Amino acid sequence: MPPSYFERMLQLAEDIFSVRTDPDQLDVNEAVIARLQQIHPASVSEKDDGSGPVCWVIIFPTTQALMQLFLEKKITEKELYERTPLNTPYDAIYLCSAMVLEEFRRQGIAKNLTLSAINKMRQDHPIKTLFVWPFTSEGNQAAESIAQQTGLRLLKQMD
Repeated sequence: MPPSYFERMLQLAEDIFSVRTDPDQLDVNEAVIARLQQIHPASVSEKDDGSGPVCWVIIFPTTQALMQLFLEKKITEKELYERTPLNTPYDAIYLCSAMVLEEFRRQGIAKNLTLSAINKMRQDHPIKTLFVWPFTSEGNQAAESIAQQTGLRLLKQMD
């Protein structure tokens, strides 16, 4: 039996991000998802076509101060998540990850989920900046397109 969409999404996450071998990255599990949703309910988005997830998007608001530390590589992605305070005004959004199964790519699914989440966050917080740690050229292009559509400045952590 071929792997389910869910199993394929988990494998895609491992193939792209290799979180199991990089302790600095955010290893997303149920506890992490619960805290992300405490930071903001729109932090975790999913598109399910009825057969399982075909897209996962994780973004979360944080502060400009933490963003700067992350961009300057003074804190890791995991520390950015851990240090983001709860119940405070946020002025930056970290575009953490977006994954789409191959046969569903180039349909705007991740972009639409991300734009919707950003709009919800902007209703609650004075967001000024987006930032990203691009892992792929597609991810980099998507972040630039999202920044252009939202009119927000985009900053990048480069390796």
